[in-house]
Amino acid sequence: MKPEQSERILVEELFKKTIAKKILSDDVIVNVEKLTGDASTRKYYRIWTSKESYVVCLDNPSNVADEEPTFIKFQKILEDEGVRVPYIYDKELSTGFILEEDLGDKTFLLEVSKVETLDKEYDFYKEAIDLMAKIHLINVEKYQDKKISSLSFDTEKLFSEMAFSKKYFLGRFLGLSLDTEIVKTIDEELLKICKEIDKEKRVLVHRDYHSRNIMIINQKQVVIDFQDARMGTPLYDLVSLLEDCYYQINARNKEQLIKYYYNNYFKKLDASKSYESFLRLYDLMTIQRVYKAIGSFAFIYEERKDLRYIKYIGYAFEKIRSVMLSNPELDRLRVQLSGLYYAN
Repeated sequence: MKPEQSERILVEELFKKTIAKKILSDDVIVNVEKLTGDASTRKYYRIWTSKESYVVCLDNPSNVADEEPTFIKFQKILEDEGVRVPYIYDKELSTGFILEEDLGDKTFLLEVSKVETLDKEYDFYKEAIDLMAKIHLINVEKYQDKKISSLSFDTEKLFSEMAFSKKYFLGRFLGLSLDTEIVKTIDEELLKICKEIDKEKRVLVHRDYHSRNIMIINQKQVVIDFQDARMGTPLYDLVSLLEDCYYQINARNKEQLIKYYYNNYFKKLDASKSYESFLRLYDLMTIQRVYKAIGSFAFIYEERKDLRYIKYIGYAFEKIRSVMLSNPELDRLRVQLSGLYYAN
C-alpha cells in the first residue's frame, strides 16, 4: 500500500473516532482530499462529509503524558485573547491528529492580489496589522504556566537563522565554500545585526506572519501557522508582513503602514524610541528576516526539490541589497554578499 493511501485510511479512521465521541454529529465521509503542504513537514487533508467539511492536520506524534503541542497551546491562548484562529474540534496527540475548522482556500495573498485600488490594498494590510498587534499586546505574565516566554529571539537564535541561510543559500544553492575570509566577514557583519536586534524589548511574536499564513473566511482574516511563536521584537512580524517575498506591496502604502504601526502600537510597547530609530531597526530586521527567508527557499529546493520557491530568491536578495544601499554602515556586508551572489 502506498504511504499516501495508508495516510488517507488513517485520517478516515481518526475522523470516525471523533464521530464516535459525539464531538460531531453522525455523518458520512464523502471524500478525503490531500492538501498542498506548506514549507513545514506537517500534512493536511480536507474531509468532506454530506453536511460539512473539515481539515485534518497530521503532525508529529507525541506521548500523551508529554506537554501539549505548541500549536494546541498557542491556539488556546490566541483564542482567549480575541485573535481569530482556526477552531479545533478534536485532537489525538499520540497520532499527531488535529481536527480543525475548514478555513477554505482563500489566503491573504490570493485576495490582496485581486484588489482594485491602492486604498483597498492599504485597508487589507491595516486589518492584518491590527490582528498582528493583538498578539504583540498579550500580557505573557498571565500565561506563566504555559512557559511561552521561555523561547525568544536572542542573539543565538537570530544568528542560527543566519547560519541556516549560510548553509543552504551560500553553501548548497550557490555551491560556495564556506571556509573563506569573505564568508567569515559576512558572518561578522550579520552577527552585529543580530546583537543589535537582541537589545530590543520583547513581546510575543507570531514568527511567520506573512500573506500565506493569513486566511480569509467570511471577509475576516484568520491567523494560522502560529505554533512557532516566541518572544522577540515586534518588528520581526511587521517585517515578515510588509517585506513579504510573496507579494510586493505598493511603496506608498508600505510607508504609511509602517507609520501606522509605530504610532498606534509600537509607542505603547516602547515609548522611548524615536521614529528614526524605529526605521533603522526596521531596516536591520529586514536584512535578518529576509536573508533567513532566502535560506528557507534554498532549503526547500535543495532538500525537497520543490521548484516553487526558487523564483522568490532573486526578489528577496534585491530587497536586502536595496536596504543595505540605504545604510552606508552596511557597505561591508553589501559588497561581500553581493560579490558572492552576482558571481554565481
